[in-house]
Amino acid sequence: MIEHFREGLIVCDADGVVRHLSPVAERLLPEVVPGRPLAAAGVAALATGDAGEFGHRGRRLRVRQVPLSGARSCHYVEDVTDSVSRADALLAERARSAFLAVVGEKLGNPLHPDRAAAAVVRLAVPTLAEVAVLVLAPRAGRARWWRATRGEDESAAVDSGMLSATALPTAIAEGLCGAEPHAVDWLVEQAVEAGWLPGLEAREVAARVVPLPGREAPAGVLLVARRATRWYDEDDLELVRAFAARAGAALTTAVLYRDQAEVADTLQASLLPVEPVTVAGVQWGTAYRPAQASLRIGGDFYGSHRLPDGGSVFFLGDVSGKGVEAAVFTGQLRQCLQALHRVESHPGRLLKLLNDALLETTQAHGQGRFATMVLGVVRPHRDGGLTLTMAGGGHLPPLVLRACGEVETVPLSGMLIGVVPDPRIGEVTVRLAPGETCLLYSDGVTEARGGRRGDEQFGQDRLVNAVTGCHRVPAPALAERVEQVTCDWLAQGDHDDIAVLALRATGPGGRPPRHLHAVPEVGRPGEERETRS
Repeated sequence: MIEHFREGLIVCDADGVVRHLSPVAERLLPEVVPGRPLAAAGVAALATGDAGEFGHRGRRLRVRQVPLSGARSCHYVEDVTDSVSRADALLAERARSAFLAVVGEKLGNPLHPDRAAAAVVRLAVPTLAEVAVLVLAPRAGRARWWRATRGEDESAAVDSGMLSATALPTAIAEGLCGAEPHAVDWLVEQAVEAGWLPGLEAREVAARVVPLPGREAPAGVLLVARRATRWYDEDDLELVRAFAARAGAALTTAVLYRDQAEVADTLQASLLPVEPVTVAGVQWGTAYRPAQASLRIGGDFYGSHRLPDGGSVFFLGDVSGKGVEAAVFTGQLRQCLQALHRVESHPGRLLKLLNDALLETTQAHGQGRFATMVLGVVRPHRDGGLTLTMAGGGHLPPLVLRACGEVETVPLSGMLIGVVPDPRIGEVTVRLAPGETCLLYSDGVTEARGGRRGDEQFGQDRLVNAVTGCHRVPAPALAERVEQVTCDWLAQGDHDDIAVLALRATGPGGRPPRHLHAVPEVGRPGEERETRS
């Protein structure tokens, strides 16, 4: 029965001489011979009599001693190599899983390639390497790299640099093509020559290179290096590859986000209102605040185009809807105006041509959008005054600030643009004397809801009161004032797109006034004081 025990048995007499040796014990400890003292076998763990584990002939053995009658003793010897290996493997797998979970959490936040790359090398040290270098795929002929170096306190110091794509080490270039270099010694020498392993010589280092998966090509390459006392075995490489897969996904996401952000910024910049062109005798003032501040674009627009005779076509309008779709429609409208004003400069006829172009565009795309608009032509006179010929397409009537302080409402009406083939377009001509201003604005001003209860419209009357007494204010300050009083009325509430365009006759020579007059409070017209500019 003893011969079939899982444990080996060594029975010794009172003098420590081996009297019985089971087959299992004989196989595990061939040095032990019956009839000879146990101490003569040369196995220290048996000689001391202490229970515990020890390594022997490539195996892991566990021994325990049990006293028997007559001062005899029995040593039980068990081979625990497999169970210890399974336990170690389980602990190692748990550690790897915990590390990768932390990596996934840490790399889920950075949405910029630089921050993501710095996070990757910082996370690789010290778990994977003492030095980790990440090289991103080249962009515009240059490759950016980040390096993390293990410090004495286990922290990682991160630095970065730039290399020409042609100056990249061969192993890194191969990794960027998707290969995993296998010439380890050659790889270490290249890393040392590149200056990425400061204070280390090639013979002291073990290193590997792993590509980071991307969408179509690797997003980058990760170089991990540590002292040669710890070589990278297959389990280590599997962990590095799993880390690289997560790092590649994070970098790919960050690069995609950056590219989309660049496209969005470019498109938004192209859709933003363009400041009016400089015209002799005209001082422009503009203000713009989209409904969705995060987008910077909306459905209100303004601008101008210079005419060959020295005048200028100017316009302010509002398209239906908000946000990106409204901004895109605004861009289409502005492009139409830019082309059409070259063949027609009369405001009424130009607005009808624009109406036909918008109808064709909206019907082709099935959008059903429309716009309100004031479109005019300004021409300067020798005395410093201006003549404004304006056409209205369903927009709010402009205001004129006369030199005497009076605010006039221009009787301009008309039908919406982009709805019917032959709309009724209103036209009016206004003469501005030197120092007088014409103010155009969108319904985001008059329909702004605020007040004590938050649901009262700002309205036309409050707008007139707000600009009354501002007849000496420069056009830029006047536009800014209209925007400011509107926002004060809103009190941080939601609002429609706000656009303001002011035209001021600067007088002979086109020089702005020497003094900037303070703007009176809303509801207190006529009170003003002079301040040196």
